[in-house]
Amino acid sequence: MNSLRELTRDAVLRFGPYAFHPGQRLILEGDRPLRMGGRALDILQVLVERAGDVVSKDELIARVWPTSVVEEINLRVHIAALRRALCDGQNGERYIVNIPQRGYSFIALVQRTLEDTPVFIDCVHSPQHNLPARLTPVTGRDSIVGSIVRQLPVRRFMTLVGPAGIGKTTVALRVAELLLQHYQDGVWLIDLASINDPSQVVDHLANTLQFDTDLTSRHALLVLDNCEHVLERCRTLVDDWLASAPRLSVLATSREPLLALDETVLRLPPLAVPPASALYSVAEAMGYPAVQLFVSRARARQQGFSLREQDLKAVRDICRRLDGLPLAIELAAAQIDALALVGLQAQLDNCFQLLTQGRRTAVPRHQTLEAALDWSYERLSPLEQMVLQHLAVFKMGFTLDAAIGVISCAVLPPMHLLAMVERLARKSLLSVEQVNGTPRYRFLNTTRAYALEKLESSGHLRALELSHAQYNRRARWISGVQLPAELIE
Repeated sequence: MNSLRELTRDAVLRFGPYAFHPGQRLILEGDRPLRMGGRALDILQVLVERAGDVVSKDELIARVWPTSVVEEINLRVHIAALRRALCDGQNGERYIVNIPQRGYSFIALVQRTLEDTPVFIDCVHSPQHNLPARLTPVTGRDSIVGSIVRQLPVRRFMTLVGPAGIGKTTVALRVAELLLQHYQDGVWLIDLASINDPSQVVDHLANTLQFDTDLTSRHALLVLDNCEHVLERCRTLVDDWLASAPRLSVLATSREPLLALDETVLRLPPLAVPPASALYSVAEAMGYPAVQLFVSRARARQQGFSLREQDLKAVRDICRRLDGLPLAIELAAAQIDALALVGLQAQLDNCFQLLTQGRRTAVPRHQTLEAALDWSYERLSPLEQMVLQHLAVFKMGFTLDAAIGVISCAVLPPMHLLAMVERLARKSLLSVEQVNGTPRYRFLNTTRAYALEKLESSGHLRALELSHAQYNRRARWISGVQLPAELIE
């Protein structure tokens, strides 16, 4: 049963059908309290008290987050939440407008009154959720986080897809944090990594949610994390939910799409690495998220660490050879106190050694890169595992013709091989891009190091290297010119 709170005599700011009680942190529409988060109320108070003026984004952030460094996306999300709560733009009513290049302005007429009679209201509950506390800032993901925050309440079902260690869970949790105030029945994280049997998914869901699993009338966001090993069950559930629960939203993370109805798939890219031209300025290099992440994690590990101009080449090389993969960069930076930059850079010559370095505080599948890749590898069929190993013989990108020419055999006839390569790409173990209309596939360096170790352990590495060399010689002879190996592969 809701408790009651008495509002004492205080100034009230009135606009449209709303009464804002700043001292009581409350906004009423008639007698009905609006559900609104603390930051949104702080922003509203600043704007209403300065009604008619333009308040800059920097001033709003300084007023609302005086002791924190926050991304501008935070402000935009809370402004959007305010507009939704106030039905801004509906029935001709406007309250908050964006003034391009300047800031925001509250344009409605505001009347200040003094209330003599106490007002009794039901207490507005804090947002319901089971999200873990975030211990570190999210680096380099403002754009994609903002895009998902804007789209998800409308599209209702989105899936973040990418390889192990790319940061899918990090991005999903950040989106969930920013949407806490939007969903009346809460935001709920359902981590499916511990589920081995698809039949356990519904029971796990019931144990996680703090309400019954009849979602028909719920206005909630479900974050389904790590769906790749229970894809079919998740696909069936999401299809049912979207058909029967019109106010439910689902954000999934997976190493491959669910292929459900109305699914919006977003492939999460690596963090941007600076080009060679950015190696002459620390400030310019620090504008790239991969470097920002490396430096922030190095500082957490080594007190007093600072990036110097003479360090830029080494840091860029580390981030580039780790493909801008957040988990790999974090694990590498964690070794800065033991190896220093030069030692860390040298260790990347044996990339597999880096795969086995880890952190004990993470969930098991993220303690090391090897564990993260094991999670994907162990869920492949034996034939998919064999193809992944054999493709590791390619040091650079390769075409389907090259894959057929090097590793096709009686066990892997061309059509089967083509299907396997496409499946590995769908599972985010290979990336694919179009070059002059021809798809080219490549490994992340860390994934290739993992697969190459498996290939060497299988005893087939030497035979594949010979086949690869023979294919390159044939390709050069047919072309009649001395082509670089990467263009042949």
